[in-house]
Amino acid sequence: MSEWLESAITRAQGINDWLLPKRANAIELLSNTKWPTRKAEAWRYTPLRSVERSVAKAINDVVGLSPVDITDLSAIELVFVNGKFDATQLTKVLPKGLSISLGKNLDSAQQKGALETFSSIKPERHLFGLVNDALAQDVVVVTVADGVDIAEPIRISSLLSQGGESHTRVQVTLGDGSRLAVIEDVQAQGDSLNTAFVEYHVASNAQLEHYRFALQTGSNISIGGSHFNLLDRAKMHSTIVAFGSDLSRLDTDIIHAGEFADAKLNAMYLLDGKELFDLHATVEHAMPNGTTEENVRCIAADRSRAVFNGRIHIHRDAQKTLAELNNRNLLMSNTAEINTKPELEIYADDVRCAHGATVAQIDKQALYYLQTRGISRSKAQVMLNFGFINELIDLMPNAALAEWVRPIIRERFSQMEVK
Repeated sequence: MSEWLESAITRAQGINDWLLPKRANAIELLSNTKWPTRKAEAWRYTPLRSVERSVAKAINDVVGLSPVDITDLSAIELVFVNGKFDATQLTKVLPKGLSISLGKNLDSAQQKGALETFSSIKPERHLFGLVNDALAQDVVVVTVADGVDIAEPIRISSLLSQGGESHTRVQVTLGDGSRLAVIEDVQAQGDSLNTAFVEYHVASNAQLEHYRFALQTGSNISIGGSHFNLLDRAKMHSTIVAFGSDLSRLDTDIIHAGEFADAKLNAMYLLDGKELFDLHATVEHAMPNGTTEENVRCIAADRSRAVFNGRIHIHRDAQKTLAELNNRNLLMSNTAEINTKPELEIYADDVRCAHGATVAQIDKQALYYLQTRGISRSKAQVMLNFGFINELIDLMPNAALAEWVRPIIRERFSQMEVK
């Protein structure tokens, strides 16, 4: 076991609150878990040396941080500052049918229900998910009543100061036939470490529109997850946009726990310098007639490293499943590295499934052609690369978010050079 994990366990043992049963279980599991090395398949291409060396610490002082403004977006703001929920930034009157509370402020009956659902979707195999179970304190519980359509999205922002450490947790429950959009956003100032996990219970006929923006770069360490449980005829549409950092890791789990559930996942990440980004996506088709469409695209420049592991598991009873996984990658230098592993594990015999992965380099002839037409090399790169990503941006249901992220990605491209 590493010193960092021993320290995390020691800190967790000193916390005594309503989550004590779940925290105790997490501590026990962590105490019997080996620290992952490169021999562990889930961490084969993602070394944890930066975590072991991290000197990020919990910051108790009140720090006035606010989320980056998104033009033309009106949202219900849930803001964590250095791991602590900042209730002063939740300024809007909540619409009827929407409840947002800190777990410690719930009554005993509500806490019992929250305990039953806490960590019920996120698999125990996620090491840092267990760390989050053990160290998260300000757990926010979001509930949408049956049949309620929440017009404004909920924006969950985790903000970190220089050298700060945080462990944030949110539980979201959508009632039958309800509808909700959620934006997850991590913003860090440098040398920080965070684990940010959200679990989504999507009831029958409910619809979830989901976004996760992991745009922190530099010396930050970010390890988190978004986990979904879909019941009968539930629908979800998820979009992930990410840059790399010293270590960025995101685990996504989608469980088709009901019939005719429908899931769409679009992910794009752009890496430069010595950055690392690791996306592990698992889809469990446990019931019949489910559909999954997964598109993942990556562009890696300089000496960056990208990791993608996409697994679709079709259980024996999941007949009539339709599932497709497509991973496309673009290398902009001879020293960048992309490791991709799409997986299909099928036990049903009446399914339609496909998966594939490609890794290619930028078309140098096209680059040369644009330069001969008077277009600078940097602008030519942006033009060629933007089309590769823009297709997924166009699929984002929220137009304001799409227009906000486009110039950010365009600026990112302008900094990445073909080598």
